[in-house]
Amino acid sequence: MSRKSYEQYCTIATALDRIGDRWTLLVLRELSFGEQRFTDLRSALPGIASNLLTERLRDLEAAGLVEQHELPAPAARTVYRLTRDGTRIRPVLRALAQFGMPYLPEPDVDGIRPRAAVYGGAGALFDAVGAAGQSLRVRFLLDGEEHWLEVRDGRLVRADTTATPDLTFTGTAAALFALTRGDLDDERLEVTGTPAARDLFRQCFPPSAAQVTVPS
Repeated sequence: MSRKSYEQYCTIATALDRIGDRWTLLVLRELSFGEQRFTDLRSALPGIASNLLTERLRDLEAAGLVEQHELPAPAARTVYRLTRDGTRIRPVLRALAQFGMPYLPEPDVDGIRPRAAVYGGAGALFDAVGAAGQSLRVRFLLDGEEHWLEVRDGRLVRADTTATPDLTFTGTAAALFALTRGDLDDERLEVTGTPAARDLFRQCFPPSAAQVTVPS
């Protein structure tokens, strides 16, 4: 838990007491994608010092949001993962991503991670109302990496990667980010699947329509 407190009887203030420190939400973002080694987190968070990352993880463990887990042999390594309580941050992260998306500059090919494009881009647009009662399995092959999203009975769940996808997106992470921002005709992204599956994807993950004017 953060060593500083707003000392206010307020739900937002008490949440920020736990997750409001610099880098904390980005650490939680990475762990929301799945369990990570310390070195994985360091690689995904360029700019954070090792001692600061250690401190943030220790604070999150003390708050009951993150835990360490030992993988069995042959991996035999320590990873960090969200606790059951920690998983409640996922819809918060999606809401923050939706808020931040209109402020993103135009995507460039370089420097965009496929995982961020899938989970922080397309996944952040998940619309529970549009997805109600629907099921859809989507595979993404972006810049040499494979990632999945799955809607099952109207809920965004951990994808079954052994099953056949209803849709496959092949191309670049930048192109997927462009799609999430409303560019549905980016030639850098090939979509394979039925017209019905494409329509359902747009229904479950509608492109961001928000536009803001960012002061220069």
